[in-house]
Amino acid sequence: MRVLILKEVRGFLGSLIGQVVVVVFLLLTGLFLWVFPNNILDTGYADLAPLFFIAPWVFLFLVPAVTMRSFSEERRTGTIELLLTKPLTEIQLVLAKYIAAVILILFALLPTLVYWYSLHELAMPRGNLDTGGIIGSYIGLLLLACCFGAIGVFASSITDNQVVAFMIAVFLCFFLYLGFDLIASFDAFGVLEGPIKRIGIQEHYASLSRGVIDLRDVLYFLGTITVFLLFTRTALQSRKW
Repeated sequence: MRVLILKEVRGFLGSLIGQVVVVVFLLLTGLFLWVFPNNILDTGYADLAPLFFIAPWVFLFLVPAVTMRSFSEERRTGTIELLLTKPLTEIQLVLAKYIAAVILILFALLPTLVYWYSLHELAMPRGNLDTGGIIGSYIGLLLLACCFGAIGVFASSITDNQVVAFMIAVFLCFFLYLGFDLIASFDAFGVLEGPIKRIGIQEHYASLSRGVIDLRDVLYFLGTITVFLLFTRTALQSRKW
């Protein structure tokens, strides 16, 4: 399993898509934080909130771009059959692909710590930041990206076309992130607005961004990740039926 993870990571980092994902993520977040109107320097507030607002929308497209080849490429080339004959269970195979995608996401997130350090130095007085909120937001953003990764791996397992896998993953990620909030906004649901919102990702991501690590929010993300990884295993097993 470790060998497969290393192979996938090398494949991601050595591919154009992997490099583009990291560069585009850092470029877009950097532009929104430091260049575009209403940036941090213009507002005069040492606050990383713009990063945690724009990052989920960037990940909404970039994470599916990373995961779209996970299984669809294997299915297209026929190497999926070879992988399934290896001394690995389906869940180990799924986890190897998923962990490799998460590692690439971490490669994209780690350089943003420079933004945190920059604000720490620019703040007056120095270090006057909402550290708890920033840590909570980073945890929430990582969990959100991992959730998108699980959805993307699942989408890749049900088709041999990378573009189709990308589109399915983007749709599912968008629906889970914002769809339930939009549904809850209809007046017809009344008192059900709160419970419906809590089914979606955004409610739990916003909760973590306040700096309070609520176990219910963490369990929600871990549960969603587990469900989609199990869906992926089922999709692989269905080839034997």
